[in-house]
Order: sequence, then C-alpha cells, then structure tokens
Amino acid sequence: MSGSTDSRLPAHLEIAGLIRSVSAAGGFATVIAKGERDAGTILILTMDSPQTGRLWERMPSPDGQRPYRVARCQETDNKQEFDEYLRRRRQQDRDCWIIELDVPNPERFIAGAPG
Repeated sequence: MSGSTDSRLPAHLEIAGLIRSVSAAGGFATVIAKGERDAGTILILTMDSPQTGRLWERMPSPDGQRPYRVARCQETDNKQEFDEYLRRRRQQDRDCWIIELDVPNPERFIAGAPG
C-alpha cells in the first residue's frame, strides 16, 4: 500500500447515504449539480426559510479532521448574490457536487457525515 491513504468515502456513496438518511427522516434531498464520482467536493445547501439558506463545505481543522462548516449564508435582501456564488463555484470546479436538503434541523445530518 502507498504511504498516502485517504479514508474518505467516495463522493457518490456519501451523497447516496445522505439522501437516504434525510428521506428516512421524512425530508427531501436532491442533487442540484453532479460532480466527480469519487473525489468531488461536496457542497450542501440548506434552506432555513424560502428566503434564507446556508451553504456547507468541508473545511480542514487543526486536528486533521474535515468537518462541514457554513461557507456562505444567503441574505434575505440579496438572493441573487448567493445564487451567483453557487454558479461561480460550479464554474470554477466542475467536479463539485451541490446537494440541497429540505428537512428540519439539517445540521444533524451534516454533522454525522463522514469527514
């Protein structure tokens, strides 16, 4: 085995598990943009209300973990800026997945995602 091992799940498996978990809890999850099957970056969009949302992304931490953190918040009076940010991210990284969760307390699913 090589000196570098990455214990992360392939992106498509993590997303499939997330979708199943949200569905089992009575929520809805959908793939907005499909990325690279195995190693694509995963962005999770949660809507707190029809006017406000949060975009979650894995961020490295000093202890070597990669927990999801809020990378961007949608402002109620400037939805276009948030949508434009998502569009630019997708243009910059075609391997990026964007998943939207519609479920009460979505943080419980995001916090449990393997990192």
